[in-house]
Amino acid sequence: MEAAWLTQIKRLQALSATGLAYSRDEYDQERFEEIGNIASQMLAHLSSAPLERIVELGPDTKSYPTPKVDVRAAVIQKDRILLVKEKNNELWTMPGGFAEIGLSPAENVIKEVFEEACIPVVVDSLYAVRHKAKGPFKPDVRDFYKLYFLCEQASDTPPEPGTETLAVDFFSIDELPDLCTDRTVVEDIERAFAFRSGQPRHAWFD
Repeated sequence: MEAAWLTQIKRLQALSATGLAYSRDEYDQERFEEIGNIASQMLAHLSSAPLERIVELGPDTKSYPTPKVDVRAAVIQKDRILLVKEKNNELWTMPGGFAEIGLSPAENVIKEVFEEACIPVVVDSLYAVRHKAKGPFKPDVRDFYKLYFLCEQASDTPPEPGTETLAVDFFSIDELPDLCTDRTVVEDIERAFAFRSGQPRHAWFD
């Protein structure tokens, strides 16, 4: 779970962005902008990240800020789960990424699996929904929800790396490679196996 100071600064950023999006008073606009600048400076100082990067990742000030959505696919075959090795960090994760506008969550996860592992899948179930800030992930200046889907491979096509991945393979729960823990953690994979076996019967959420 993320630190309380990070949660509070992100909330200040969101309140600033909301005020800038909806306030029509020029003096209030100045105040909301100053609050946002102070919050960004605090975050840059506490995280040792460049201020420009903090501002870039911060909430949109032209509309009401809401969490982003990340989708992940659990494709399990013979008690092994499909993982992809990312080019940008050479670590492994469940296929997925940020949802794109115009596609449903299920359509997004199908698209991500095909782009990263080059196989078609069908979505069987939503097995978990979690708020990243409350999970055992690396701290993130952004705020988003993570949607996890149990999927089935729709053909006999063997998986292979896509444009954003270095490798792709199936792993047993006891032999997992080094995971990219800001995207996938072991308990996400454990929940996929548990849901597939029928326990629990309903999607997990926090």
